[in-house]
Amino acid sequence: MKKSSKPNRSYQIADQVQRDLSELIREIKDPRLGMVTLSAVEVTPDYAHAKVFFSVLKGDPHECEEALNHAAGFLRNGLFKRLHIHTVPTLHFQFDRTTERAADMNALIARAVASRSKESGE
Repeated sequence: MKKSSKPNRSYQIADQVQRDLSELIREIKDPRLGMVTLSAVEVTPDYAHAKVFFSVLKGDPHECEEALNHAAGFLRNGLFKRLHIHTVPTLHFQFDRTTERAADMNALIARAVASRSKESGE
């Protein structure tokens, strides 16, 4: 019974890390940091590392990634104070291109639909 609860615990930790980081990121005073949204957190089974995926509403994704990874120690320290777990993961921030790809796909679909309607309309 204990084994089945372990993966669920990993998801709970990842979810809590995501929520806490969302609040902690607001405290960072780095001009490179734009409007960042955390989209997902993946925690290793031993909780030693967390891959934090983010998207950017405003700002340069590469600069935001640099700023977040530069502030990773500060953010991890903030997590130490909030999380009640033995090991607080080392944070690795990575730009999530999912929304970028979705926008590209939507644009392609819109063009295909527009060209199809032109062909059928003539």
